[in-house]
Amino acid sequence: MPRLALLHTVPALASALRPRLEHALPGWTFLDIVDESLLADAIRNGELRDGTKARLAARLHAAGEEADAVLVTCSSLGEAADALGADVRVPVFRIDRGMAQQAVRQGRRIGILATLPTTLGPTERLVRATADAAGREVTLEARLCEGAFARLAAGDRAEHDVMVRAAFADLAPQVDVVVLAQASMANALAGAAGAVPVLTSPEPGIAAVAATLNASFPA
Repeated sequence: MPRLALLHTVPALASALRPRLEHALPGWTFLDIVDESLLADAIRNGELRDGTKARLAARLHAAGEEADAVLVTCSSLGEAADALGADVRVPVFRIDRGMAQQAVRQGRRIGILATLPTTLGPTERLVRATADAAGREVTLEARLCEGAFARLAAGDRAEHDVMVRAAFADLAPQVDVVVLAQASMANALAGAAGAVPVLTSPEPGIAAVAATLNASFPA
């Protein structure tokens, strides 16, 4: 049976993503690898420094020895995983690529919300590159919910959600679709019906990966 390795920086994602993966990739087995330090270092330094990238590369190569493909579930690592994945013996995917593709299909004015600067920049560049590859002209409006991630990390989800909703309310009237750079933001906007569409990475990301892998590894 083919195996997909998943590299997480948030432990809870391992169980949260499993039902979607099992539905999208029947016949596959899954290997969860968790390294919280990769994201912690990126947040502390405000960027992915060479040492962090070297540790990410080691994780990707090790995962590639154990599986037929690797999926990086942390959007802060996605850009680096794209670059480093070229040297891994199996395909390396980033979970936010499918979200970017869907956003480009749905609108020309695309809003991006993030609670971490380490995720905002890579998400902007991914959406821009995706639009360029599709031959579509888009405008991007980006918002950083300053301080929201710190509130979430401190256990104050209520205040985190208030800050995300405020940023969304400011952004929504200016765009056709809103991309959430981190899946952890999604609960804050639950019930935002009637506003612009809101995209998060897990569902379109897994669907895009599954489409590629199911074609490469037919049952």
